[in-house]
Amino acid sequence: MTTMAQETAQETAQETTQAADGSGGTTVAAIRRHELAAFLRHRREHITPEQVGLPRGRRRRTPGLRREEVAHLSAVGVTWYTWLEQARDIQVSVQVLDALARTLLLDPSERAHLFQLAGAVDPTPATNCPSITPALRAVLEQLEPVPACVQNSRYDILAYNRTYGLLLCDLDAVPPEDRNCMILCYTHEEWSSSIVHLEETRRLMAARFRATMAGHLAEPAWKMLLKRLRAQSPDFRAAWDRHEVGAHRVRRKEFLNRYVGRVVVDHTDLWLGPQTGPRMVTYVPADEESRARLERLHAIAREREAERG
Repeated sequence: MTTMAQETAQETAQETTQAADGSGGTTVAAIRRHELAAFLRHRREHITPEQVGLPRGRRRRTPGLRREEVAHLSAVGVTWYTWLEQARDIQVSVQVLDALARTLLLDPSERAHLFQLAGAVDPTPATNCPSITPALRAVLEQLEPVPACVQNSRYDILAYNRTYGLLLCDLDAVPPEDRNCMILCYTHEEWSSSIVHLEETRRLMAARFRATMAGHLAEPAWKMLLKRLRAQSPDFRAAWDRHEVGAHRVRRKEFLNRYVGRVVVDHTDLWLGPQTGPRMVTYVPADEESRARLERLHAIAREREAERG
């Protein structure tokens, strides 16, 4: 009699052989497909039916979920999902990857791993980024009263200290999916009204965004952000249609804060890796008056934090 373990081993061996028969069996893409297949299979086998609201039943022999259950919960075809676990050379959309991540109850690190194995970019702005460690958050806090945050190349704000959180608006009140400097600069009234040289800032940001996007033209998250900006902001459409490009550089900025008034700062980008990606943005006060005002803003932010408990 064939045991369940033997059946599983035979199935895995058969699927691996089938996937390796293709012309790309030794390519990096094929290796990624095999890793993706193994990862999905492992996660499926470690999710119980009860965790996803399904009855266990009396005759369940499969450890964890069945393939057809994952397919049903993710709204994809059973055959298609089977091919995915067999490392077949098929296209996987970001929408399907998102559905699979939710069905398999992936945590942020596992979700990022899923998208990386699939060669795709997660279109959902990261609220938890693997690069944002407790030590990095401590650095942001130690920099206070200097406003500082961590942004990715798409201008998503991944983490920030209390002073930065009150510099241009109450950032804690902004939904995580909207914490993007491009979105805020072009569509958020309080944020944009706090920028003294708004027209120049918008023009330079659009130029830098265009230059950076040249390396991400096919990525869904970038295309979705561009589409949103063009749809929601006539000013962005006008700036974008000028086809200007620019690079990040140190420069002076002026803000009109609702609590402490005008502050003048020097903007510096501190890159967190060898490639253009996450960076720490700091706003160092350019004069003693601005330093004193940022200290007052930091005190206000601490008071508000204490009131919130």
